[in-house]
Formats: sequence, structure tokens, C-alpha cells
Amino acid sequence: MSAFKLLIDTNVFIGLEDPKRVDPALAELVRKCAEFTVGVFVHEAALADIGRDKDATRREISLSKVRKFQELKAPKLPEKAALEAKFGAIRKPNDEVDVALLHALDLKAVDLLITEDLGIHGRVKLSPLASQVLTVADALAWLRRTFDPTPVALPLIEERKAYEVDQSDEIFDSLREGYPDFNVWWGKCVQEHRPCWVVTVDSALAGIVVRKDERRTEAAVTLPGEKILKICTFKVRPEYRGEKLGELLLKQVLWYAQRNGYDLTYVTTYANQETLIRLLEYYGFLQTAAHADGELIFEKPLSKERLEWSEAGPDLFTTVRTNYPRFVADDPARVFCVPIQGDYHQKLFPELAFAAPMPLFPDEPALITGGRDRTPGNTIRKVYLCRSKTKLDPGDVLLFYQSKTGGMLSSQAITSVGVVERVSQTDDVEELVRLTAKRSVFSETELRQMVAERAAPVRVIDFLLIGHLDPTVPLATLTGEGVFNGSPPQSICSLPTERFAPIRRRLELGFEV
Repeated sequence: MSAFKLLIDTNVFIGLEDPKRVDPALAELVRKCAEFTVGVFVHEAALADIGRDKDATRREISLSKVRKFQELKAPKLPEKAALEAKFGAIRKPNDEVDVALLHALDLKAVDLLITEDLGIHGRVKLSPLASQVLTVADALAWLRRTFDPTPVALPLIEERKAYEVDQSDEIFDSLREGYPDFNVWWGKCVQEHRPCWVVTVDSALAGIVVRKDERRTEAAVTLPGEKILKICTFKVRPEYRGEKLGELLLKQVLWYAQRNGYDLTYVTTYANQETLIRLLEYYGFLQTAAHADGELIFEKPLSKERLEWSEAGPDLFTTVRTNYPRFVADDPARVFCVPIQGDYHQKLFPELAFAAPMPLFPDEPALITGGRDRTPGNTIRKVYLCRSKTKLDPGDVLLFYQSKTGGMLSSQAITSVGVVERVSQTDDVEELVRLTAKRSVFSETELRQMVAERAAPVRVIDFLLIGHLDPTVPLATLTGEGVFNGSPPQSICSLPTERFAPIRRRLELGFEV
């Protein structure tokens, strides 16, 4: 629950309550305040101002409607000279009201004053209070910035409320078997409008995560942190597990939690959920408790601080893996640019597969949906194949550059960041198929052609996808700012510190890089 208090000036209040059409910005301001339990107050002096309205009918209507807002009783005012010294001349009754509002703000009786009165803004333009006197548009932007979560959009995943999910769906059958009170709990989720991420494949509900923001006092956690994200349900239908939907959902959870400044996320499960537990532990979840009924609690701490590596701790890649999605961008990690063709880029990073906008619809780039093999795009752990002889080590940073691709919005741009997990090589087709498994964007036929076309072994680079640049960095910027010296790379190339710097400062992933 928010503890913020907003004081609305008369001119804003009348704008809301006049019988004419309500300004959409005003309506959204009030709605968001209600949604995030931000207190909205009207000053006692503003009510007196309404009381001076000579139009009796309008005056009575306005006063009757004021009850929807809380009234802020007028604090005792200092002497007029002191008020004028701080807030400017007081010559008429309206000036007295303006100064009374500012005095309440100065006393910290409220956090922000919302007014469209340019005179009030002018009274504090050189004062520290200036940052706390907002227009309606300013206040709406502040509410969005402070309370609206930063969205994370991944293919197949949709944001829904619990009441939008069919509780009779087969995906919940096993949950009911293990949790007799499931229907009661789900009813609570529906009543509270709990947010969910759902994966829909061919109109079937293939996976679901139910999440909840929790206070420290109610969370079943032991690790430190005040802003806590509980994963109440994490479920993938058995027939879809081969498509790495669990990994896709975990990517959604961790990217969302990191970008929105959570200190901690946690999930409860049981020992028989071995696949889920392995997945959680790989990305740094720690088992912190085991209850008498067999329920296990796994917690993952998050941080906005830059991730550093120490020789006293685990190796570089393990440090990155357990702190995912944070990564080390300084020594001993090195940074490399990896060129990737457009069709493979689309399969590996389908969330970036936007077609260039059509001339008739310049503001509407279209997302290209993938084929039947969705797995490479779902995973966090991905595979890149090449014949580059550049030496890469676990923990090194990869910046993916999509080469020129007709019709694609991110053509000729650095789009994505990854971290090397391991590098291997082979000239044997069967081994190459085993090494790439279902994480590769290449079919078996393509792998056979790749081995056959040249005698040199194929290099298999396993990496973790960290995130994407938004916006991507186009070729003109890359050459103009010295990331590339001349034409774009045709093979993997090293980027020393000074050439990585323009990309580094553009990485907004929820933590310092």
C-alpha cells in the first residue's frame, strides 16, 4: 500500500467535477491514485474557495461531490510577512488559498501538490518545492513511473488476471490433486485480480505463472529484501515440456523482477518437482527452508548493483549464472561482437523479429511469428554455431549484430547480449546433433551440410541470453561512435573497453553494467 499523499488544487478539482466531459488525463490520474492507494486530498482553503462561487447551483453540486476526496484541514499559517517572504505577494483571497496550499506542502503534510495554476508554479520556481508542484500531466507521468511495472514482452506469453483464466482447464488438475484447497485459493486469486503470465499454444493453455507482490511481514522468506515477488504457481502442461516453456516462463519472471527493482523473488514447491528445482537452482535460487509437509522454499536475491567477480569466489561463469540476469562486463570478462544472419536471429530471438513498417503504417512494425519449432526462442541457454577461430572463454560477453536482412526492423544493428557458457567443437555430425540438442536454430539437415561443406570443425558456443537493447543500436551509430572501425564484422571480433563503452551505456536491463 502506498503512503503517498497528493493535494489537488481547486482548478484541478473543478476540472474533474464540472458537468462537461472529463479530461482523460484527469480521469486517469484519479483512477491510478485509487489503484495504487495514493491518498488524494482537497485543502480546506480550496473548499472555501468553492464556497465563494456566486453560482449557487454549481456551488452546491461541487460541494456535494467533494466528499469522494479526503479533506486536509488547514494547518495554522505563519504571519503574512513570513509567508510572503517564502511564497511571494498576497494581495487577494485567491492568493491566500495558493499560499495555504504551498504551506501545507512545505510542512510535508502532503507529498505533492497538483495544480494547473501557473501562478502557483511561479511562486516556487526557484525553490526546492518546485519539484513537488506538478501539473496533471506531470503527476500522471510520476504515477506511471513510480507504480506501473516495466513490461517484459516475450513470445507466446500473455499478461492476464486470474479471473480471465479458465479454472476448469486441464493444467490445474494435478494442482488440485496435490492441494485439496486449490479451488478456495484460486477463488481468492480471482477476487484479488492476481496477475498471471500464461503461455498459449494453438489456443491451449500450455503454461502459467501466478505472481504476487508481498510485504516482508507476510513473505515466507529468510534472505534480506523489502520488495518481494512471490511466484505462487509455476506450471507447464506435461505435453509441452519439451519446448522449454518452463525456461521461457522463468526468463519472464527474472527479467520482470530485475527490471522492476525487486530485492527478492521466491517460489514454493515439493521435492518431486525435480525438473523445476534443477531449473531454479541453475539460475541461483537457494533452498532456504523445508516445511514438515515437504514443502520447499527457494529464494533468489536480486540487486541493481554492478556484478563484480572475485577470485575468492566461484569461477566467472558460475558467478554470472547464479546472479542471472546480471553479468560481469569487466576483467577478466572480455567482450565480443557476434554477427548473425537474419533468419537465425529471428529463431534465436523471436521477441525482436519485427518486420520493418509498411509505408502506409509507419508507426506499426509487425512481429513475425515463428514456425513450429519454438524451442530455440523459448530458452535462456542458447547455441550459436560458427567456424570462427576467435578464442572465447566461459563468462565472456557476446553482443549479437544482426547482419543486413531485408524487411527486418533491426537489420544491421546490435540487438542482444549474451554470456558464454562453454565452447566446444567437432567435425562429427552425430556429436554435433548431440551438442546442440534442441537449443539450436539449425535442423539436422543443415547441421549435416555444415559439417560436409568444409573440413574445419564446427564450433559450438553455448551461451545465456541476458537481454536485448531497447532500442537496438544501428550501424550508423556503431560506426559513428567507434564501436566498428569501418564496415561491420563478418566474423566474431573482440571489442576492447573503449569500443564497448557506447553499447555499455545503452544497456538498461535493471542493473548497472
